[in-house]
Amino acid sequence: MGVNEKLPSVTVLIAARPGQAEVKAVDASRFLEYPADKIEIIVARGTQPSVQRNAALRAARGELIYFLDDDSVPEPDNLRRAAGHFSRSDVMMVGGPNVCPPEAPALEQVFAMVLACWLAFGPSRARYTPVGQVRQTSEKELILCNLAARREPMLELGGFNEALYPNEENALMDELQKRGGQLIYDPAFLVQRRPRASLKAFARMLMTYGRGRAEQFRLHPTPGSALNFVPPLFLAYLVALAATPWTGLILLAPLGLYAAVVLAQAAVLKAHGPQSKVHSPTAGGPAPGLGQRVFRRVAVIPLIVLTHVLYGAGFWRGLFTRLSSGARRSPPPVVLETVAR
Repeated sequence: MGVNEKLPSVTVLIAARPGQAEVKAVDASRFLEYPADKIEIIVARGTQPSVQRNAALRAARGELIYFLDDDSVPEPDNLRRAAGHFSRSDVMMVGGPNVCPPEAPALEQVFAMVLACWLAFGPSRARYTPVGQVRQTSEKELILCNLAARREPMLELGGFNEALYPNEENALMDELQKRGGQLIYDPAFLVQRRPRASLKAFARMLMTYGRGRAEQFRLHPTPGSALNFVPPLFLAYLVALAATPWTGLILLAPLGLYAAVVLAQAAVLKAHGPQSKVHSPTAGGPAPGLGQRVFRRVAVIPLIVLTHVLYGAGFWRGLFTRLSSGARRSPPPVVLETVAR
């Protein structure tokens, strides 16, 4: 039996918008180092990513599904790395970080630093920068824009909860772990992907993340969600401060400590991402100069605070949103395209 025959078949599944002309992930997937007879690429076009992915999941032929966002650019050896991890029968999902490409504009580089910051995102920073070694992990460190998974176990669980977007993958990971499945984080299993392009879009993302996490907690409460209550409690503290006519030293002391921690975190942040093997003439890129490094570290200070405030606000909102059952009378249409490699 040849080496290629031992490799599992893979469906690369990319969610895209209707009429979207350029799907960067499709072009990048053609450079994946994997036997042509073992891989298919499906683009699922629609207006609700969870619905799109579920439709493609049911149509896919691969034993493994490699989920990419439309703008994800994977490392060429990602599928072979994933196949190695899936040689263990208890491994259900394999994921790694999505990193900002070095040629991205300065503002996006600053957003990337915030995303990779422990103080802003806690253990979930591993979704945006390589952290540590290959290890068993939880949904806190994996992200759907760069995630490989076994197809059959996902189908047995009914796929993604379409009422839970954007945290549908997190709930599914929790369910797989409850069944004894293992999730693997591989820091070298990465894609390049640009952060939000504007402050408004970045702020909207933070609110959405907070809301999604709260809705996930309401439907699938776990002890691991305790850390997510810190930003909403911090926001409640700020509101209480603003509403207090006389603010004593005791009430202000935590705010002073918080400011000191934020400044310390900004001082130690890295301003340049990891080296990449992605097929790009600028991959790796020049290291930023001293002026750029200073600018980025200063710029992240208000953004760390903004992250806590907006995530907290989104979380409070998500605690009181109306949740649907997940069933849709008229699900948005999905068009599936199988792309030639």
